[in-house]
Amino acid sequence: MTGTSNHPEQRVGIIGLGVMGRPMARHLAAAHGSVAITSRRPKHEVIADLTSGTNTPASAFRWNSNASDMATDCDAILLMLPDLPQIRECLEGPGGLLAGLTHRPSQSPALLLVIGSTCSAVGVRQLAADLHERFGERVDIVDAPVSGGEDGAEAGTLSIMLGGTAPSCARATEVLAPCGTPVRLGGVGAGQVAKACNQLVVGATIFALGEASVLAERSGLDLGAMWGLLGGGYASSRLLDSRKERLVTNDDSPSGAIKYLFKDLQSAQEIARDTAVNATLLPTLQQAVLEVINAGLGDRDLSVTKRFTAER
Repeated sequence: MTGTSNHPEQRVGIIGLGVMGRPMARHLAAAHGSVAITSRRPKHEVIADLTSGTNTPASAFRWNSNASDMATDCDAILLMLPDLPQIRECLEGPGGLLAGLTHRPSQSPALLLVIGSTCSAVGVRQLAADLHERFGERVDIVDAPVSGGEDGAEAGTLSIMLGGTAPSCARATEVLAPCGTPVRLGGVGAGQVAKACNQLVVGATIFALGEASVLAERSGLDLGAMWGLLGGGYASSRLLDSRKERLVTNDDSPSGAIKYLFKDLQSAQEIARDTAVNATLLPTLQQAVLEVINAGLGDRDLSVTKRFTAER
């Protein structure tokens, strides 16, 4: 890693090599010299996926047989898993990350666990409190959900929302900077609150774009010309930029699956209850996403809101 640092060089690992984790692993390997990985899939298959179509050599990825070994091999580990149940499964048991804490040298820094998953802010705070009670200063938690989608992960331009102590977030910033722009927003759970706010805006926007597209087409407008024009006004957004072509061509092939928005909006509802916010849009959007899922369209891209509206 180049540049001035307040911390010694950190040995970095990542668990969760899906749509988002795979390109992030490549950026981490390039910036930090190498990145530790593990998976239930065979090593040769995982390495082939990570190196396919790139200039990243196989030697950039340090293979660990399980999460416990990774806890010994790394100072900081990024978790890009679906949700808290998968995170807890990764932590616990004889092959889990926490088992590896006992094998870390006594002079090693605290193991930094960076939760890049989008999950419940309340759940992340409970997890952090539980780990602190069990392991004290041997482990730190930072939540770091991301926004920018697969395109942002590939380009290394993600918005990364950090929640945790200032020192822990400083460490996480140095780890994650190759993947985008990390910003600390408060204590543990703050990143998840920010992501819930982000998903509220994303949900409202993508349903508006879908409905507006159907209104325009059925009125005989040239949809591409309309969005090209409106994209220069107040209707502009990153989401319109990234989904305009899909809306025009009716391409909702799987990418950022809309079904995950339901979980994200549930987290936002949880925050609304905790903060005594009587939300107007949240319940409506959650019901709309559920209707999309029940229509059998949950695995489609976010732009499926156009098809959903047209067929409703």
